[in-house]
Order: sequence, then C-alpha cells, then structure tokens
Amino acid sequence: MNKAVSGFTLIELVVVIIILGILGAVAFPRFASMNVEARKTAVNALGGSVRDATARARSQALAQGSPATITMEGQTITMLNGYPNEASIDNTLMDFSGFQYQNAVVARFRRQDAAGSPNTCMVTYADAVAGSPPLITVITTGC
Repeated sequence: MNKAVSGFTLIELVVVIIILGILGAVAFPRFASMNVEARKTAVNALGGSVRDATARARSQALAQGSPATITMEGQTITMLNGYPNEASIDNTLMDFSGFQYQNAVVARFRRQDAAGSPNTCMVTYADAVAGSPPLITVITTGC
C-alpha cells in the first residue's frame, strides 16, 4: 500500500508566517499614516473650495454692479468690500460635510474627526478689508 502524504511541513508554515510578519511590520506604518494624509487632503481641498467660492461670489458681484447682497445657488450672500462676509461664507459652498462651521471672531471650518486638536486642522476665513481680499488660511499641523 503506497499512500502519499500531502501537506505542508512545520518549517514551511513557520517560514510563511515569518514572511507575513515582516510584510505586516513594513506595511502597517504606511497605512497608519494614510489617515493623517487623508485629513490633510480634505482640509486642503476645502481651502481650495473656499477660495474658489470667494472668487465666484466676487465675480458675480462685480458683474451685477457690486450690490450689498447676491444670490448663489438660492442662498443669499452678504458682501463686504467686494467679497462674501464671514457670516455668509458657508452659504457659498455647496458641501462642507465632515467639517463643523463656526462663525466667531473669524469663520472656521473645523475637521470633525481630527485625531489631534481640531483647532489645528481647519480652514479659517477672515473678512476682506478695503483694498485687499479676505484672508483664507489652511491649517493642517494637527490633522
């Protein structure tokens, strides 16, 4: 009776487990830092959206003869020195989900799921002063 035994030896299994462990040790740190990079990318994207919305609102206001308010996508935008003011900058954006809007001294869009401090993972918008555009700041140090 010739019975062939098939399967893996203990040494083969140990070698495979060691290789998987090494791959996991190398890959895990890279995947762990992807969350931080994703949060930074989202904040940078929102900063670009705020800049774009500000420019669109200014263009529309100039085309209409610089009125005190304009309407964008059914939302009323109050203009100040030719740009949207802090209280209505959120109305210029179609979607800022994942962020919490707060209008205090400056308008802030804070990342809701920031692992660090939400005060260092946000976009700020300060009203335009006469002769200069609004100050839009992207902060990603705490994402």
